[in-house]
Amino acid sequence: MSGTILVTGATSGFGRATARHFVENGWKVIGTGRRADRLRALRDELGASVHIAAFDIVDEAAMRAALEDVPAEFQEIDVLVNNAGLALGTASAPETKLSDWKTMIDTNVTGLVSITHHLLPKLIERKGMIVNLSSIASTWPYPGGNVYGGTKAFLRQFSLGLRSDLHGKGVRVTSIEPGLCESEFTLVRTGGNREAHDALYGGANPIQPEDIASTIYWIATQPMHLNINSLEVMPVSQSWAGWQIAREG
Repeated sequence: MSGTILVTGATSGFGRATARHFVENGWKVIGTGRRADRLRALRDELGASVHIAAFDIVDEAAMRAALEDVPAEFQEIDVLVNNAGLALGTASAPETKLSDWKTMIDTNVTGLVSITHHLLPKLIERKGMIVNLSSIASTWPYPGGNVYGGTKAFLRQFSLGLRSDLHGKGVRVTSIEPGLCESEFTLVRTGGNREAHDALYGGANPIQPEDIASTIYWIATQPMHLNINSLEVMPVSQSWAGWQIAREG
């Protein structure tokens, strides 16, 4: 089985690993992202099976213009992987910056629903698939998760709502909810704090981007009559903490 897959946020982490994995298995890939230099490096690495489109997911006009310029041989999109997203800051709600909250909402929610809505007619026509990269934060809250967790909870519910609205149209929708995964996620979240990155992942044997890429490939290549509604994935080293209790005195 092969086809054409569009991967947002293909410049690093899950997105870059997913582009590589699908090309290696005979698919064509449209890779999008903000960093044009990284996209060009990805195309140079993977060759003619990749078309790149540089735009910021929050810029709807740029997104529409870039997708209208996709070459004919890449236009029959079978799978949309909504991977572009970010977390900003680790402070509790009273101390966090409102601008960080708004950026997470614009990227993780508004940008994602905009590209999904734009591609829905094509995905319905192709009886395609939507894979949304959510997080265990969609279900399990933690201090400092606040709006990031809220955006991922939206994404999980949005995935289920799409399944309902696309009933009978043959379109499959999956929410993948990874736990601790080693990528640029923490560097972005902490403004490039390498010590925070190393402290979080050191000795934990976390999920690697390639693990999620192979999971997405498994989902995409299941028989057409099967839908993986949601999939929570954690490293063996990670499990649930106890409830917080604030005590008087």
